[in-house]
Amino acid sequence: MASIHQPKESTTFLLFLLLLSFTDLCIASRKLSSLYQPPPTILTYHRGALLEGNIPISVLWYGKFSPSQRSIITDFLLSLTPPHRPTTFAIITPTVSKWWRTVDYYVQKAGKRKTHVLLTNQVLDEGYSMGRLLRRSDVSELARRLGVMAGGVALVLTAADVAVEGFCSAACGMHGSVAAGSARSAYIWVGDSVSQCPGQCAWPFHKPAYGQQGQPLGAPNGDVGLDGMVINLATLLTGSVTNPYGGGYFQGDRDAPVEVAAGCPGVYGEGAYPGYAGKLRVDVKTKASYNVEGEKGRKYLVPALLDPISNSCLPMV
Repeated sequence: MASIHQPKESTTFLLFLLLLSFTDLCIASRKLSSLYQPPPTILTYHRGALLEGNIPISVLWYGKFSPSQRSIITDFLLSLTPPHRPTTFAIITPTVSKWWRTVDYYVQKAGKRKTHVLLTNQVLDEGYSMGRLLRRSDVSELARRLGVMAGGVALVLTAADVAVEGFCSAACGMHGSVAAGSARSAYIWVGDSVSQCPGQCAWPFHKPAYGQQGQPLGAPNGDVGLDGMVINLATLLTGSVTNPYGGGYFQGDRDAPVEVAAGCPGVYGEGAYPGYAGKLRVDVKTKASYNVEGEKGRKYLVPALLDPISNSCLPMV
């Protein structure tokens, strides 16, 4: 008959103590992990020029965009500093203009004038005057051709069938500056990624190119490419106003700065984490996700900005 070794009571008690100690160690480890918070991103003002007061924006539509697509972008720009809204609307609704107040706070904190964004003109280049494969130098040349006045922004938007150097592999857009004589103006380029890299440049309206493959959110204006462009435009416009020529607000290297919106990548609502955009509003009819409202009843998704007071990401919802 086979014998079965039974542990003695003292051995059993010792195993219990070891297990208890190990459990306490694990709990302590989890508590220490949960207490860790990464250091805040603090933007430093480097005493350079900012865009302030009236900011004229000229738009170049490079390639073919439908009128409805163009209106998604122009309505967003017109929503940044719109005419005064009724008080009840302003109190209960997160709006594009409320989101923009954080940018104005940075501008005024530096002793500059409150901004007023003006959509001055739009140019269509449906004939692809410089071809469908653009270098970055071509983008700045297109911006220069717009002839934006000093202190303004030239906005170059490329259609889905236009390839730009570094698009998708390195960036979804960029901002910089161009000179015309002694005058300088800022420029922004954003591309429509829908047929090239929507997982990189139109998330969360498309499944991400890498990582956890969650269900994409509904685009608030029904156009994955253009709604993605709004997110990238919003990010770059805040950087262009608060750091137009490299001497404004940023953290880190001047050639690779962390700016007002770039410090909160992927954060759109409360509780956001990598792969999850956060808790957002959902349109009852379309089931699309958004966090701000704009002119003409538009709904948009805009990135969280770095709050200059708490130095933390400040989502609109």
